[in-house]
Amino acid sequence: MSNLIPMIMKEINDISLPRMNNGAHFTFVSNILARVESDTAVKGKAADQVSNFKAAVAAEDEALKISQKSLLTDDITKADSDRDALYAGYKKAVEAFLAMPIADMAQAAKVLAQHIKDYKINTADQLDKETGLLVNFITDLENKYSAQVAKLGLTAFVTNLKEANKRVRTLTLQRTNEKMGVSVGALKTARTASDNAYRALVKMVNALALVFGEKDYAPFIDYVNTEITHYKREVLGQKSSTPSTSGSSSADSGSSTPSGGGSSSDSGSSSSGGSSSGGSSSSDGDDNFIDL
Repeated sequence: MSNLIPMIMKEINDISLPRMNNGAHFTFVSNILARVESDTAVKGKAADQVSNFKAAVAAEDEALKISQKSLLTDDITKADSDRDALYAGYKKAVEAFLAMPIADMAQAAKVLAQHIKDYKINTADQLDKETGLLVNFITDLENKYSAQVAKLGLTAFVTNLKEANKRVRTLTLQRTNEKMGVSVGALKTARTASDNAYRALVKMVNALALVFGEKDYAPFIDYVNTEITHYKREVLGQKSSTPSTSGSSSADSGSSTPSGGGSSSDSGSSSSGGSSSGGSSSSDGDDNFIDL
């Protein structure tokens, strides 16, 4: 009998997508999507899988944007800046009146200056802490110290400071309600959908290469395997051999089973993500998703 060595068909290797941090995950699937959309051979034979993958990546992009910033954040920052300026102006005005040669005005300023010291409001403090302190501070000025405020003509400061602080309170409440309206785990759900669509695409490409021969699909397979090697090394912190771009795929040190087989964990422990998006990757299981 002759010793025949069976040919190893070229196929896309496996990678544990759930272990990537959010930024790296989105970059990976985006890169694969861009490549497959420019590959006429793959796109022609796997049109449904490519279409589903494209929709899933778009949904992940949207979920990622929502998780990063509320549209109200800029409005809150502006309102906070306005109230800080008004508070600083009020303090300076009170300090100026301390040197007033008119006794009753100087006395009124002395009372208000002590009131400022008692509250020790720092405009650099956490947003909600400052808001709460100013609510009580302004209430004192409108009631307990209204005579002193009127004596020094500082009513306009108090009125506008109250309005600015109320604006901050209203906007932060709106932002909280907005976040509550976003479904819990929306990004995790979107990532799972992307993973499933990616695996379906990989399974189809591997099947096409097996049935029709790898010639038309080798460029895409080689590209994806090169990306997989890079992400295993730089994002997941795994040792991974450089994929072969010749007639057959090389054994990868992570997992050599086809990607269509599910999201099995790759060997090796994960480490901090190497993508420009920052964040760190999970180290204790495929079901963990790390926020930016």
